[in-house]
Amino acid sequence: MSEHLYIVTYDIADPKRGRRVFKLMRGYGEWLQLSVFQCRLSRRRHAELISDLELIILHGHDHIILLDLGDAQEITPRLISLGKAYNPMVREPIIV
Repeated sequence: MSEHLYIVTYDIADPKRGRRVFKLMRGYGEWLQLSVFQCRLSRRRHAELISDLELIILHGHDHIILLDLGDAQEITPRLISLGKAYNPMVREPIIV
């Protein structure tokens, strides 16, 4: 199953909705900083995320950007990170 690496950033006008978005995003990706997450998502998970976010936000007040960096297996993000180190998400096996 192919996954893409996304950077998701948001600006939510109401703190209560902002907390709901933050909690939702923790289930989809890794928290980078205040309102920024990186996510490895299949097409299905991407569609689920958008659907879940649509249920929370108010379109006239809130703003969410999903930046598709490309195929997660093929991409190595080139960026400059000052301060805390940036590490792109790596899919790791889960042993149950």
